[in-house]
Amino acid sequence: MKDKRLPCRMNRIKTPRQKYLAKRRNDKIIVVCFQIGILAAFIGLWELAAQLDWIDPFIMSCPSRIVKILSTVEVSELFTHIAYTLIECIIGFIAASGLGICIAVLLWRFTKLRRILEPYIVVLNALPKIALGPIIIIWVGAGAQAIIVMTILICIIVTVISVLNGFMAVDEGKILLLRSMGATKFQILTKLIIPANVPALVNMLKINVGLAWVGTIMGEYLVSTAGLGYLIIYGSQVFKMDLVMASTVILCMLATVMYLAVAGIERITKKKYHVE
Repeated sequence: MKDKRLPCRMNRIKTPRQKYLAKRRNDKIIVVCFQIGILAAFIGLWELAAQLDWIDPFIMSCPSRIVKILSTVEVSELFTHIAYTLIECIIGFIAASGLGICIAVLLWRFTKLRRILEPYIVVLNALPKIALGPIIIIWVGAGAQAIIVMTILICIIVTVISVLNGFMAVDEGKILLLRSMGATKFQILTKLIIPANVPALVNMLKINVGLAWVGTIMGEYLVSTAGLGYLIIYGSQVFKMDLVMASTVILCMLATVMYLAVAGIERITKKKYHVE
């Protein structure tokens, strides 16, 4: 007589792939739980330290004071400042990433040009971009365009260097193989170089997320009449540290959203190019 419970027992037996997927899923859940827990613990400790006078809430602020100051600001005014900063950051981020990739392609394509410009790129990367602030204002005017230019200058050199290093790290044997088969430079670029550097390109975008926000706020420090950087400067001048911290928290939230968007692009590219 057959055991009717046998199929049920067989269904409960996990294959190695199912065990692997379950382990990955559990690892992700653990990581997310720890991330949320650390954030909650930080916010709770910050509030507790302010309430027990371990820190001066006037100088360091606290979550409750941040919520209170945000409740007193008109929603339309707050969203106007957020929109100014976000638009400037996104434009600078896209422009710097696109221009940087194009320049890296040109330097990869023309070896002599790369050898000529390489020392200048290193010097420009070491140059403090804030020193060019007054010159940028004179060149393009005191407005959003100066902030976008500052963002581009901060991001573009790092983009060129990181992308170019990725291009140059591709196995030379694979390039010689394609050349022996009659492939053109464009075909080598599109069929080998770029697909091999998808992870490097995504990592470059992740780096540029942070640099773009640095450039945007730095530009708003120099010249702005609206934006989160303007609120930080205004708050520090009138000693409204709650406003300064509230603007900083909003910046962190926007940067997180932008980073998650790039992480979404990374997941899509991993599935498309089967990158682990």
